[in-house]
Amino acid sequence: QVQLVESGGGLVQPGGSLRLSCAASGSRASSYVMGWYRQAPGNQRELVASISTSDITNYGDSVKGRFTIVRDNAKNTVYLQMNSLRPEDTAVYYCAARHPRRAVYDYWGQGTQVTVSS
Repeated sequence: QVQLVESGGGLVQPGGSLRLSCAASGSRASSYVMGWYRQAPGNQRELVASISTSDITNYGDSVKGRFTIVRDNAKNTVYLQMNSLRPEDTAVYYCAARHPRRAVYDYWGQGTQVTVSS
């Protein structure tokens, strides 16, 4: 099993940047497909970005070109760099992990709030 802890959320003005971190423990994050999800009030949880065990990345249409997901295997951490933030990016962001052979994410962090507002 793997435990996930997110950090780095906060309040930022439109056009600004934030970097979220997801620290893994209990197992190597490099063995899992890692994803970032977000959920805004009244909305369903949506996939923002994912990175495979071979570092292939995938992004939701609304964040392509603005967000970047990367791994640091030495730190057992996955990051989500968010640039050109918009008010509609406001949500609770969750880190998640799944075994490469599974279709669903089995492990979740507690979430971190990102608010984009002037």
